Amino acid sequence: MTMRRSWWMAAGLSTALLVTGCAPAESQNTSPVPLRAQGVARVVPPADAPVSAVTQGVTAFGYELGKVDVAPTENWVVSPASIAYGFAMARAGAAGETAAEIDRVFGFPQTGVHEAFNAITRQVVTDELPPAKSAGETRQPGPSKPPVVCVANALFPKAGLAVGDEFLRTLAAQYGAAVYPVDFTKPTAKEAIDSWVRTQTAERVQQLVADLPPATTLALANAVYLKADWEFAFAKEPTTDQVFHRADGTTVPVPTMRLSQSLRYASGAGWQAVELQLVGGQLAMWILVPSGGPGDKDQLTPHDLLSPASMTTVSAALRHEDVGLALPRWDFASNVDLTAALMKLGVVYAFAHNADFSGIHPDLHIDQAVHKATITVDEWGTEAAAVTGLVLAPSGPVPPKVEVRADHPFAFAIVHGPTGLPLFMGHVADPSSHG
Repeated sequence: MTMRRSWWMAAGLSTALLVTGCAPAESQNTSPVPLRAQGVARVVPPADAPVSAVTQGVTAFGYELGKVDVAPTENWVVSPASIAYGFAMARAGAAGETAAEIDRVFGFPQTGVHEAFNAITRQVVTDELPPAKSAGETRQPGPSKPPVVCVANALFPKAGLAVGDEFLRTLAAQYGAAVYPVDFTKPTAKEAIDSWVRTQTAERVQQLVADLPPATTLALANAVYLKADWEFAFAKEPTTDQVFHRADGTTVPVPTMRLSQSLRYASGAGWQAVELQLVGGQLAMWILVPSGGPGDKDQLTPHDLLSPASMTTVSAALRHEDVGLALPRWDFASNVDLTAALMKLGVVYAFAHNADFSGIHPDLHIDQAVHKATITVDEWGTEAAAVTGLVLAPSGPVPPKVEVRADHPFAFAIVHGPTGLPLFMGHVADPSSHG
C-alpha cells in the first residue's frame, strides 16, 4: 500500500521554531496538530542498516522483561517493539552511562540503531492511521480485509523549550516523529496527549499516563497498532464452551474456536507450536503450547517458550501438517510499570537525577515510563494496540545517598589533612548551652 507523502515527511522542528512556537497542541479541540520541519525530510535508511541486530535485541528484551514482570497466573501482553521505539528515541538524546545502559538492556548495536528502526518501520507499516473506531462494531462474514499496521512517534515538549537540534533532527529524519508543544501546567496538556493516544490506537488505549506533574519538561510517546484477518478463519466451525485449565490447577469454561487445516506446525521436548498466517503473508501468530499436564513439575512455562532460543528453534522447525486446533478467544490488556521493570534489568541512570539526556535538554531524567498494551483474538483475526510513554522532568539536585542527623550528642574534630594532627576535638552535648 502506498503511504501518503505527508507521513514520510519529517515531523520535527528546529530549536528556533520551538522557542517562537506555533499554537500549542492543547489549543486544539480535537487531535493535536503537529508542527512540521522545514527542509528536514524522512531519510531513506542505508541497505546495511543493522535490522537483524535490533530485531534480535528487541526479542531478547521482550523475554527478559517478561521474566521480571510476568505472574504465571495472570494474562500478559506487551509490545517489545513499542517499548524499544520509545527508548531508541530517548537514546538519541542520551550520553555516557545513561546511553550505555539503554544499549545493553535493549541489545542496541553501537552504530546504526536509528537507521535500523527507520528501515523496520518502512517494512512493517501499511497505513498512516488506524481505522476510525465504529461504535458497536461487530464483524460479519465476508471477504478478508487487508492488514493494517501503524507505528507513530511523537514528542510533547514544554512550549518554548529549547530542545537539542541533533536530537530533533534524528527524531524527524529516522522516526518521523511529530512535535506538539504543550503547557504542562494546564490540564489541556494531558488531554492533547491522550487524544493522540486514542487516535493512534483506534480508541483501544485511552490515556498515556494517569498524571502529568506541572514540572514535566517533555514526553516521548510511541504507538503500535495492528489489525489483521486470519488467512483461514475459524468461523467455519462452531465456537463452543470448552474447559480451560488455569495455571493454579482450577478450570473454567471458555468460548473455544476450532480449525482443521494444513498449517505450519512444530514440536519438541515439552512443547508444540502452530503458526496461524494472517492475510497478506507478512504476519503470523505463533501459538506456543507447553505439553504435559497441570502440576507436572518439569513442564515448561508459557514464558519459557518466548526465549530467543525457543523462538529460533520454532522458526526452524515449522513444517506443514494437517492440524486440528482448539484455541480460546481472548481479549485483555496489560499495564507495565517500565520504571520498576527496567531498573531490575539494568537501566538505572536514565531514571536517576544524574541521568545524561543532554542531547535533549540539560538536567533531565525519566520521571515516568509506562507501557500499555491490549489484544483481541477471535474467529476472524486479531486486533492489538500498544503505547509507550516516557515522561522527562528536571533532575534538580542529586539526592543524597545517605543522611546524617546530628540531633543527639556527637563528637567533632578539626584535623590537619596532610599530617592528621587534631587541632581541635570535642563533643556537643547541648548546642543550646553557651556555658
